[in-house]
Amino acid sequence: MKNQATALPNTSAPAGLVAQAALNRPRRTVQGLLQAGDITQEAADAAERWCRNYVFGYFDYLEHTGPAPQGQTVRHDAVSWQMVRAQAMGRITAVRDALGLCAHQRLRMMLVDDLSFRAMGEALFPAISSSSAQRKIAAQCALVLEQLAALEVTLRRAEQAKKASRRKKADVEKKVVQP
Repeated sequence: MKNQATALPNTSAPAGLVAQAALNRPRRTVQGLLQAGDITQEAADAAERWCRNYVFGYFDYLEHTGPAPQGQTVRHDAVSWQMVRAQAMGRITAVRDALGLCAHQRLRMMLVDDLSFRAMGEALFPAISSSSAQRKIAAQCALVLEQLAALEVTLRRAEQAKKASRRKKADVEKKVVQP
């Protein structure tokens, strides 16, 4: 695994350490929504995948949740590593394009910055009371996470259909070439 330690602009900690801390700590906002029944487990899982893609894409740090099975480790050279990283950035960009910049901002604040609902509410709704802002942002985050889970299902189905179409086309071409 690669761990690139470059400094973040606003912190003195290396990016790899910041990213590792972000991956290892439980996300209290997502857990709170899940325990309250505001989101499904699929939405919480989608949030975790989004966060891993974000950390890998932006901070160049990837951590697997469990040990790799024996004999199934993959080593990347610099080019293939950056190609895999570009795919992660592509997934982040696809979510941002589909859900919008406001949803992307809420996901980033909730999952990467690990802000509480109160802190997010105060930042996004400074003109209203903190308790009202907290309730509003919690509802918005629950909606965004459910939309993220639904979008992942849609993107996964589209990718499967694309692969099936390619396989079907290859089979047809193979039949045409063979007598």
